[in-house]
Amino acid sequence: MLPKKVEEILNVQIRKEDYSSQLYLSMASWAENKGFEGVSDWLFAQAEEERMHMLKLVKYINEREGKAVIPGIDTPPADFGDVAGMFEKVLAHEKYISGSINEIVSTCIAENDFTTQSFMQWFVTEQIEEEAGVRAILDKLNLLGKNNLYMFDRDIMSMRARGGAGQN
Repeated sequence: MLPKKVEEILNVQIRKEDYSSQLYLSMASWAENKGFEGVSDWLFAQAEEERMHMLKLVKYINEREGKAVIPGIDTPPADFGDVAGMFEKVLAHEKYISGSINEIVSTCIAENDFTTQSFMQWFVTEQIEEEAGVRAILDKLNLLGKNNLYMFDRDIMSMRARGGAGQN
């Protein structure tokens, strides 16, 4: 059975994962409308991945005799300026989620909930990969510069296929 504080903080994380999915979906739509097919495909895949993270938490809470709460979410922004700026926002968001995951682990330790702490280690590792993957994208964008966005757009999905940009 889940300690109440752990159940509450996991439900907060469900909301954050749901918002992440919607944010990346909004970014994907923006990129698609700007003609960046590769970027939009990468973001659509990220949106689905975040949805799977949310579902993983829902199932875990329910399996541990808690009650998962499916929240309404805030509408994400619809304009992201340019591709590099958008990926800076992705990195900032992933860092925010990493902090949230760390807060959950800290709560698990305080509540002596070692089962959930163990479960959350998957998310800790996932966030390390997510941040590293987005940093690799930003590095590539910096190397290519704004004049080579066509090349970057064609290359981004191959980065995902190689496991370099948040593939899990």
